[in-house]
Amino acid sequence: MRDFFYRTGRAVLRIFFTIVCRIEVVNPDKIPSKGSVVLAANHLSYLDPLVILVSLKRRPTFMAKESLFGVPVIGAFVRTFSFPVRRGRPRPSTFREALDRLKSGGLVVIFPEGGLSADGSRLDAKRGVGMIAAMSGSRIVPVLLDGTERALPVGARCVRPAKIRVTFGDPVEVSRRGTGRVYHEGITQDIMKVIEGLRRGRTGAPGGHRSLTSG
Repeated sequence: MRDFFYRTGRAVLRIFFTIVCRIEVVNPDKIPSKGSVVLAANHLSYLDPLVILVSLKRRPTFMAKESLFGVPVIGAFVRTFSFPVRRGRPRPSTFREALDRLKSGGLVVIFPEGGLSADGSRLDAKRGVGMIAAMSGSRIVPVLLDGTERALPVGARCVRPAKIRVTFGDPVEVSRRGTGRVYHEGITQDIMKVIEGLRRGRTGAPGGHRSLTSG
């Protein structure tokens, strides 16, 4: 039943985004077909998780805020592809859940900024994506979202017709030689630079490298 709910909901969303937002997915084959992968994306709108969901061939796992799980109907759908996370101060169990999913060969989607600002401006990226990728040994695939902030700006109550583009970059290997907050923050900052590079048409890591060591 849960699988049926997921597939049906995803199909409906795909049709909606195709008609209303003319969604375009660039380089979808950059996503490895199997093995553990962390998708790291910029965060512009509450639409972002749904847009990524319909852009993938693989079934993803999202870290979704706890409050969504209590919403009738929406909460049931969110449960099919997410696990709850407490914003601001994530529990250690949240990171263990992400690591367990990755060690089982899953694909986990993370927004390094952690949330949306009240005015839609970019927030400072947190170290979580760097920590989870380094500890799990997973590749990171950078994702650039463009247009979701126009389709559903912060504070808006309904989706507006607006072109949405999802661009996937080259998978990036992360060295597991380093540990600690500074090392993990460095990986996160490097990935944010790669995401920004996608806006300028670059699909790989800075300097053409496909690995990040953050020193």
